[in-house]
Parts: sequence; C-alpha cells; structure tokens
Amino acid sequence: MIEQTLTVSELKSNMAWLVAEQKPACEGCNGKCGSQVFSKLFGTHKKAFPVPITEPLQVGQKVKLALDDSQVVQHALWVYLLPLIMAFVGMFSALLLFSLPEIGQIASAVIFAFLGFFIAKKKGQSLKHDVKVIKIYPISLPVTQIDGD
Repeated sequence: MIEQTLTVSELKSNMAWLVAEQKPACEGCNGKCGSQVFSKLFGTHKKAFPVPITEPLQVGQKVKLALDDSQVVQHALWVYLLPLIMAFVGMFSALLLFSLPEIGQIASAVIFAFLGFFIAKKKGQSLKHDVKVIKIYPISLPVTQIDGD
C-alpha cells in the first residue's frame, strides 16, 4: 500500500478535493543541485485530487489515503509499455510486410506509437484505483504531530 497525507482544499457536495504537500527533492545542498533546480522550475503547480467523502470534513484538515500499489503497476504498464510495443510492431510490420524504406518504418512506428498511446489512455480511464481513507486528522493538531503519528 502506498500511503500519503493530503490536505483538504475544497469541499463540493459529497466530494473533497485533496492537495498533496510538495516536498523538495532533497535538502542537502540548499538548492544548488540539478534536482532542486528542476523541482523549482517544473514542480510549482499543485493538482487537486477528488475523493468521495462520507464523514464531515473542513478545509485545511489532513486526511491520510492509501492506494493499492498493484493497480499503479498495472496502470504504468499500460501507459509506458503499450506505446513502445506498438511502435515496434509498426516498425517491423512496415519492414517485413510492406518492405518500406527507413523513413516509412519511422513513420509507421510513430503512427503505431500514437495508436498505442490512445489505447492506453482509454484503458487508463477505465482502470479504477482503490483509494481508501485510512485516517482523518482533527484540524486542531499541529503538523509536526500529524507527521510523527
């Protein structure tokens, strides 16, 4: 199980929008390494994650969620491997079946990779992640006490 503590940013009817706190890549070099620079350049936007709620929550409250990691692996296999496999299928079929020149093989690989990407995207939308609420922290607890559990 993958566990993460998130903060409630917004409440709408029976949905809570949760935001993860951004953690720096490392803190050993005070922002002078490449990881820190890229983290500062590209990691500035926060995405809200909708979760259906059954218990009353308040904005600013911390919630610990758990995600079954087998679903994450399955999703990653669809997203990363299918376009790659489809690109190889397109390239080899262009070579072996149609005897296309190199530019035709490249074009076929790109077309098949995009086809694999769209199939993976459709399949990814149908995969449901089993997200469970493990713990809802009271709003009065300080952050250090929440992280210490």
